[in-house]
Amino acid sequence: MPLTPEIHWIDTPGALDAACQAVADADVIALDTEFFRENTFYPVPALIQFSAGEAAWLVDPQAVACTEAFRRLLAEGPLKLLHAASEDLEVFARWAGVVPCPLVDTQVAQGLLGDNPAMGYQKLVEHWVGETLPKDETRSDWLVRPLSQTQQQYAALDVVYLVQVWAHQREALERLGRSEWLAADGEALLVQLARGAEADGQWYLRQKQLWRLAPRQIEAYRRLTTWREGEARARNLPRGWLVHDRVLFAIAEAMPENRFELARLEGVKPSLVKRDGDTLLALVAEARHLDEDDLPRALPSPMAPEFKRGVKALKKVVNAEAERLGLAPEVLMRRRDLEALITAHLEGEAPPLPTGWRGDRLNPGLTQALEELPR
Repeated sequence: MPLTPEIHWIDTPGALDAACQAVADADVIALDTEFFRENTFYPVPALIQFSAGEAAWLVDPQAVACTEAFRRLLAEGPLKLLHAASEDLEVFARWAGVVPCPLVDTQVAQGLLGDNPAMGYQKLVEHWVGETLPKDETRSDWLVRPLSQTQQQYAALDVVYLVQVWAHQREALERLGRSEWLAADGEALLVQLARGAEADGQWYLRQKQLWRLAPRQIEAYRRLTTWREGEARARNLPRGWLVHDRVLFAIAEAMPENRFELARLEGVKPSLVKRDGDTLLALVAEARHLDEDDLPRALPSPMAPEFKRGVKALKKVVNAEAERLGLAPEVLMRRRDLEALITAHLEGEAPPLPTGWRGDRLNPGLTQALEELPR
């Protein structure tokens, strides 16, 4: 049977500060959040949970602002545990103005132990503790008040077991000599979050069909997606609600010169033309009038034989090292990173080789494989 933890509901600054004092001497603190994000760019915090291993504190972020004591607990103090942390980190950054540090993501830790790198929390608890957690409240409305006892119990269990799980993971990681790997991945996750808006101009690189566009079209798409990122944040709307990727791609591909040409494109609604049509056309026009020397390069086709051969050669290096380490290949290197290496190689540029412990393991083999490929 799952634990029945002692639960403390927090909806005042004084209660939050008292909870911080209660866990101040803990070695580790498990954290989790519940949030709503269906119609906003930024997550709406609905619940903040934390535990040092027995009792659980449930903070109502709709009722109480983050206090200085809790902010210090997050940004300093003991090790913080989160599972699949990326979205939770956004919630903390938004509500508290800081992110948990130092940080361990137990999902990442499990991947470094050779298991499924996307293992969910329930599976993780079952694997290490042998308990089957309830799933009834997975899609619960966490903004409703008051929360039911079932909701509170579910939320509490999301953190109380995490301390036990980490104790097992830490021992296994130390035995394998991979503790430093996890620490480095935790720091990288925080760096990635800190970049945030700075990465807006790189969103276009996520488009898998970018290779189909000519350099001027690529530049148009880059400008369109950069604009969309800024507007999504300013209007606090999901990207797709503002304008979908496929629509921006279609605009960049067609390079329309007026509202009539813009309105004819598939997926372009009259409301988009009326609201943002002039802006979109101006961005396309900027790309149209750039000098050739200022345009990005055309990208190689992933369908080309030399591209496929390159990816295959690099995958062979990654797969062999993953097998030696007992890891899933994607823990070592994602496919889009392999493709970035091949793209750089074919364009005669310095390849963006992995850094840190992954670079130590992979770079000799990757470099040799690249050197053996024709340009």
